[in-house]
Formats: sequence, C-alpha cells, structure tokens
Amino acid sequence: MTHYLEFEKPLAEIEGKAEELRALARANAEMDVEKEAAGLDKKAADILKDLYKGLSPWRKCQVARHPDRPHCRDYIEALFTEYTPLAGDRNFADDHAVMGGLARFNDQPVVVIGQEKGHDTKSRIERNFGMARPEGYRKAIRLMELADRFGLPVITLVDTPGAYPGKGAEERGQSEAIARSTEKCLQLKVPLISVIIGEGGSGGAVAFASANKVAMLEHSVYSVITPEGCASILWKDAEKMREAAEALRLTAQDLQKLGVIDQIIPEPLGGAQRDPQATIAAVGKAIEALLAPLKKKKPDAILKERRKKFLDVGSKGLAA
Repeated sequence: MTHYLEFEKPLAEIEGKAEELRALARANAEMDVEKEAAGLDKKAADILKDLYKGLSPWRKCQVARHPDRPHCRDYIEALFTEYTPLAGDRNFADDHAVMGGLARFNDQPVVVIGQEKGHDTKSRIERNFGMARPEGYRKAIRLMELADRFGLPVITLVDTPGAYPGKGAEERGQSEAIARSTEKCLQLKVPLISVIIGEGGSGGAVAFASANKVAMLEHSVYSVITPEGCASILWKDAEKMREAAEALRLTAQDLQKLGVIDQIIPEPLGGAQRDPQATIAAVGKAIEALLAPLKKKKPDAILKERRKKFLDVGSKGLAA
C-alpha cells in the first residue's frame, strides 16, 4: 500500500482511481479499462512532476521523513557484502539505533556505521526511531578506532531526527558522547565518507558526518534543529515549522552552495520511496566516486584535508 504525504493528495486521488479501474477489470474479464487507466496514469505522472518540480524546504522535510524511503539496513544489505555487525560500546549496552560493523564495499574491506529508524512499529520502537543514546555514539567511536587501527575506510549513513533527549541518556553523558564521536571523526587518518540518506538532525548527525566528503540525497535534509523545534523556540509555536524550514537552509541545494556538503545525489521522480533500488544504486555509485581519490592519499594528507574542510565551513554565503 502506497503511503502518500499531505501535499500528494491530488496524486493519491488519481492513482487511486486508476487502481480501482484495474481492480474492476481483474474481477470482470470482459471489461476493458486499459485506455482510461492509461489516461489516468499520464495525468498522475504530470501531477507528480509538478509536485516535485520545486519542493519547498518544509515539503523536503516531509519527503526526507517518508516511512517508505530506504533506510540504513537496506543500504547495507544491498551495497555491502560480508557484513559482520559489531555490537556494544564495551561500557554500558548496545544501542540498536546505531548499526555498524565490518564489511566489503566493491570487495574492499571497510567499516560501515549508520542510524537505523526501523520499518514497522516493532522495529521502530526497538531502534528508537533512529535516535541514538550515548552508548550508540560510543559504539561508533569504537568502530572508528578499529578502522583507524587497521587502515580501513569508514562509510557512515546518516538518518536521524537527532540524538535521544531522554533523562537516562543525559545522565549517561549524551553531549559528551556526541562531542567525542565528532572529535573521533576529525582525528581519523583513514578516508571517511558520509551520506545523508534522510534526516540529518543536529549534533546527532554531525557526530557521524564530520567527514572528508559529505553527500546528500536530493530530498534529504541536514540542520542544527528540526523545523518544529526551531519554531517552538523562536515563535513558541510549532505550527510555524514552514517558516523555520525556510530560515534553516536545510536543503541539499542550499547546503552545497554554503560549502557544508560536497555532492547532491539525484533521487527518482517522486523521491527515493518511489524507486528504492535506483536510489540505493545511485548512493553506491556516489560512495565509489568519492572514495576512489581518497584511497590514493597518505594518512596525514587525509587528516589535513578534512581539517581544512571544516575550518572553511561558513566562509561561503548563499550569494557566493
């Protein structure tokens, strides 16, 4: 069953009518509805094109949160072989919001780490909707240290609304864990590639995305706070999330102009949820292209390049 977003209601009506006609034809072999259904399909395709021609920042947030978008687990299963998950932070517990381990990417040994939101109610609760606790960030640090020790490139897949703000997480040092994870990203002497595949929320995303190269899917978002959170703080009204989304400059297009990210990965028309396999393949090609030149560089050069990249952030404006 297709899940439609609020702004996709006109599309839902047309595609629903086309499916109803085909269902009638399946029930009655004498009915010939293909011509009418094909006409509705063409109308739906035109509506889809118009809807996604110039998405506002708030609509991009909605697309980035779409439940049918491919998640971290889908990318790992499709792009990596011999994936061996590693669990726990060797201190408190294992955080299921963060998955990671050893794998092969195009037959090269790598360490892959990502935030997993889950795909149904049970898995979303287990994964805490992709919101990591301190032990999740400490697990990521442990995996990055392992990668550095053995000279393995690190690939991170970011998809989180933000770090978990619960009482227990704060008591166990949430902010310190995020800071240590960000620090570890910046200390690595191996290539670090990060892809924002959905939401890149706050320090919870930066802790995985302080990379040599950062790519974003076309309709993903990356910001210091969610639009609803920003609106609640600035205007004491979460309903002003549209204005907040505009002000936050959270789209891939704005962030590339600002020099925060390095590449935008195109999505299929209608978003990644319309063709997950094509999206996953595009992400795989982007990772391969970004990783290739870094593999030829010496460890000190990789570290120096990453340091310069983040020192330069903010030197560009949208008018540049």
